[in-house]
Amino acid sequence: MVGGLLPAGTTLPPAPYLLTVLLATGGVVAALRRRRPPVTARRVLALAPWMAFGSAAHVLYVVDALPPLLSPLAGSPTVYLTAGSLAGAAWLAADAVHPDRVASALAAAGVLCLVPVVAVAASTGVSPEGAGWSGVALALSLLVAGVAWGALTRLRPETAVTGGVGALAVFGHALDGVSTAVGTTQLGFGERTPVSRFLLELGGIPPVPVLGEGWLFLLVKLAVASAVTWLFAAYVRETPGEGYLLLGFVAAMGLGPAAHNLLLFSVAA
Repeated sequence: MVGGLLPAGTTLPPAPYLLTVLLATGGVVAALRRRRPPVTARRVLALAPWMAFGSAAHVLYVVDALPPLLSPLAGSPTVYLTAGSLAGAAWLAADAVHPDRVASALAAAGVLCLVPVVAVAASTGVSPEGAGWSGVALALSLLVAGVAWGALTRLRPETAVTGGVGALAVFGHALDGVSTAVGTTQLGFGERTPVSRFLLELGGIPPVPVLGEGWLFLLVKLAVASAVTWLFAAYVRETPGEGYLLLGFVAAMGLGPAAHNLLLFSVAA
């Protein structure tokens, strides 16, 4: 029964890989707790390339473009621990070497990891149609997220305290909603998560251009992301470090799958 609630394709790697990833993740978490580097909005925003890196690595896993030695580290959900432990290690290193430039160093390290992964994915072949629709999804998401963020901060001005991290959360979920709708409507991709699949497959919903019936899924994603961001406003105001970190996790839950969608469409459509 539980398996029916998990996304399709959820697998665990062989025991040696699983043990290694768990030990690495535990070690990084313990080191972060011990050192307790300051958490700021800029540092959380600097994790955005790492969110995309994990998703891009999973695309290589899906299209079978990883060496057998590395492939088990990029399956789902193992890839989240892999990317998270690497990002945490980069944060620790940056805080130890350049404590005054942690955000820029953390972002740069994420980009340096992300670029070659995207390049390898592109080397497997680029789909002009898929890349085109990915571009459409990105452009439309920027517009939708801008409108949603503007409306949210106007209706609930206190939300503005979440700053760039709150805006990233709204944008990430807007991009996930738009890209998922475009993928299912225009490119014939399916949705792996049961709850999302239920929303996308509801009958009797009038279609709209580009998004088809997927506009309902986008609307739900935006509503949930906006509500969570608003609820986190007080948390960010009272305990900024914890608030920004948890809101960054919310952003990753949208931006990660969205980045996966865009890259997968571009190379596999």
